[in-house]
Amino acid sequence: MGWFHQVKNPKLKNVKKLVSNTPVGLWKKCNQCGEILQTEKLEENLNVCPVCDYHYRISAYERIAVMTDENSFEEISPDLISNNPLQFQDKLPYVQRLQNAIKTTGIKDTTVCGTATIDGKPVAMAVMDFRFMGGSMGVVTGEKVALAMDIGYDKKIPVIVVSCSGGARMQEGILSLMQMAKTSASRSRLKNAGIPYISMLTDPTTGGVAASFAMLGDLNISEPKALIGFAGPRVIEQSIRQTLPEGFQRSEFLRDHGFIDRIIHRKDLKKELSFFVKMFTP
Repeated sequence: MGWFHQVKNPKLKNVKKLVSNTPVGLWKKCNQCGEILQTEKLEENLNVCPVCDYHYRISAYERIAVMTDENSFEEISPDLISNNPLQFQDKLPYVQRLQNAIKTTGIKDTTVCGTATIDGKPVAMAVMDFRFMGGSMGVVTGEKVALAMDIGYDKKIPVIVVSCSGGARMQEGILSLMQMAKTSASRSRLKNAGIPYISMLTDPTTGGVAASFAMLGDLNISEPKALIGFAGPRVIEQSIRQTLPEGFQRSEFLRDHGFIDRIIHRKDLKKELSFFVKMFTP
């Protein structure tokens, strides 16, 4: 028993802690090719790896800055926040999870919506931010996406929705799933009025978001190598009992099979959106 006691409680002798004076955050390792990149240079390149073109996830406001004219974005309803309708609690109360996400991201929920201009042309837009609880779609996100579409309907201007989400938010249960119908109804109204709706799918776009407004655009565009799908590959393989092709949930595969219309590099995004907005706008 004494021998086992010594093994479980070893005495460490003369252990020296090495102190590093290297500032944190100066470098990033590319998630795809493994290249070590300067953070400053990466940001100058719109958070795209200059070696392999891997597109890092970016915040909603960063994406808005890439897409729109400088200082043209006017946010609408930034203070909307979930009121915890189900009083949900797991390891943490839902209210605490919301407060933690707000503190971390500086936004009140997953989605930012408002109006802006692209090369002088007005658009209504809703942009999702994956940093806020995995971009999950709750009541507030459904409200903001529908609000952007309603603004487009009222002002007769194109609507752009950027999806970046893990799906419906489980803490809001059936209410989160109801947002699929709500947003689809607002999208249908745009279609009946002949108002263009451009849906942009980024990495990742999955679950209830992919099964509703994200795939309902007049034009569905995506960033390179974005993960897009409803369920994960393991769930699908277990359901259909077949081996799935390599990369079948990436944007390139979906484009080749007709689900995505166009894949656009981040540096070309504003130019391409400007072309489509001008083409669709009377």
